[in-house]
Amino acid sequence: MTVLAHRTDTLTRDALAVLQPGFQGTTAPDWLLRQVGEGLTAVGLFGRNITSPEQLAALTAQLRTERDDVLVAIDEEGGDVTRLEVRGGSSFPGNLALGAVDDTDLTRGVARELGRRLAECGVNLNWAPSADVNSNPDNPVIGVRSFGADTPLAARHTAAYVQGLQAAGVAACTKHFPGHGDTNVDSHHALPRIDVDLDTLQARELVPFKAAIEAGTKAVMSAHILVPALDPTRPATLSPQILTGLLRGELGYEGLIVTDGMEMHAIAGTYGIERGSVLAIAAGADAICVGGGLADEATVLRLRDALVAAVREGALPEERLADAAARVRALAAWTRGARPDAQPEGSRASGIGLTAARRAVLVTGSTKPLTAPYVATLAPVANIAVGDETPWGVAAELAELLPGTEAGVFPEGSGAEDVLAAAGDRTVVAVVRDAHRHPWMTEALDALVADRPDTVVVEMGLPRARPRGALYIATHGASRVCGRAAAEVIAGV
Repeated sequence: MTVLAHRTDTLTRDALAVLQPGFQGTTAPDWLLRQVGEGLTAVGLFGRNITSPEQLAALTAQLRTERDDVLVAIDEEGGDVTRLEVRGGSSFPGNLALGAVDDTDLTRGVARELGRRLAECGVNLNWAPSADVNSNPDNPVIGVRSFGADTPLAARHTAAYVQGLQAAGVAACTKHFPGHGDTNVDSHHALPRIDVDLDTLQARELVPFKAAIEAGTKAVMSAHILVPALDPTRPATLSPQILTGLLRGELGYEGLIVTDGMEMHAIAGTYGIERGSVLAIAAGADAICVGGGLADEATVLRLRDALVAAVREGALPEERLADAAARVRALAAWTRGARPDAQPEGSRASGIGLTAARRAVLVTGSTKPLTAPYVATLAPVANIAVGDETPWGVAAELAELLPGTEAGVFPEGSGAEDVLAAAGDRTVVAVVRDAHRHPWMTEALDALVADRPDTVVVEMGLPRARPRGALYIATHGASRVCGRAAAEVIAGV
C-alpha cells in the first residue's frame, strides 16, 4: 500500500469514527453494518428503533458482530424523554421530579437502575443527564428535563446521576454545554441566544458541568446556542473558544465532546450539516451526532467525505481529526471493559422509579373520594426532544384505580365549555403541562374552576401557575410513573 493510499484509508476511518448516525428500522440495515465494519465506531438509537428490551438486545448484538467495541448511544433521560419506553411512557421520573425530592441517593439509585436496564440491552452511551439550570421558566425545550432553577441543587444531582449511570457501566453524556436553561427558543427550530455576562455564566450555567466533570462524566454534549459573552459569532458547538478554550482549557475536561443533533435547524439552517460538522470538529468536538431526522447511508457518506475533504484542503488539521477519532475509540474501549459496580443488597428494586415519582408529588387542597371522573387532558404541542408519540397524563392510570373513568384530549384552542360538554355531570380532572406558558390553558382552567369548584387540577410540567381547584397536584413531570403517582392521590390509595 502506498503512503498516499494508507493516509487516505486512515483519514476515511477517522472520519467515520467521529460520526454517531441513526438509521431506520428495528434491525441494523446492511449499509450500517458495512460502515461499522469500515470504521464507524458509534451508532445512535431513537424510539423508532425500539419495540422491546429483547428486540433491542438483539439489535445491539447484531451491531457487535461487526465490531465488539461499537458505541451504542441513546437519548434516554427517563421522565418525559424516553426511547426505551417511547410507546408506553417511562418507568422513571425525570430530572425535575428528582430535584423536587432533593435526595441525591435517590437520584443516584434511579440513574443506576436506568443504566442497568440500558446495559442489559447492550446500550453503553446515554446522552444524559441534562445539567441545564432552568433559570428561564418560559424555556420551551428544557423545563422538566432540568433538575431545577437552583444552581447548587442542579449541580449535586447532575453529579449523582453521572455516578449512578456510570456505576452500571454506561457512559454518561452531560448536556447541553455551556447551559441551555436560560433560553426562550428551541434550538430544534432556531438558534437561541443567551445574553448574560461572564460572572453569571460562571456562577450559574457552568457549575453543574464542573460537578459532572468532577464526578467523571465520560462525555459532554455541546449546545447549539449563541453565548456572546463567550463567543459573539459562533454557537457553542462550533466555537473553539467554548469547546477548546473553556471546556478543555479552563475546566480541564479530557473526555469525549459530542455535538447535539447537527440536523437541528440552529446548525443545519445556518451553516449546513457538512460545513457545521467540519467546524465542530475543528472547534474541539470529537463526535458528530446526526440521525434524529437524517438516517441513511447517504448522510454518513456526505459527512465522511466532507471531513476528509476539509483535511485535504487545509480547513481541518489532520491531527485534530485523528485526536477526535482517538477519543471516540478510547471511550469505546472503556465501555467494552467497564464492569458494573456491585449493588448494595436489596437495591435492585424494580419500583424505584414509582417510589421516586410518589415522593415528588406536591399536593394542595383536598377533595372527597371520586367515582368515575372525567379526565380532560389539555394538550400543548410537544417539543421535538420529547416527541408526541409518547403517551402522558393520568387517564389510563386513573381508569385502573377508578373503573368507569372517561377521558378526552383537548388541543390548543379548546375552552372550558368544550370540557364541560364532554364531562356532563362527572367531576372533572383537568390535566395540563406547563400551564403558565399557554394562556389558553390558564383561561380554560380558570373557567372550569369557576363553574365547577370541585375540579381537580394536575400539573405535569413546571408548576409555575398558581394552584387551582379543590385539589391541585404537581407531579414535576409527565412520565408514566408520574401519572400513576397522581392517580393514586386522586383515588385516595
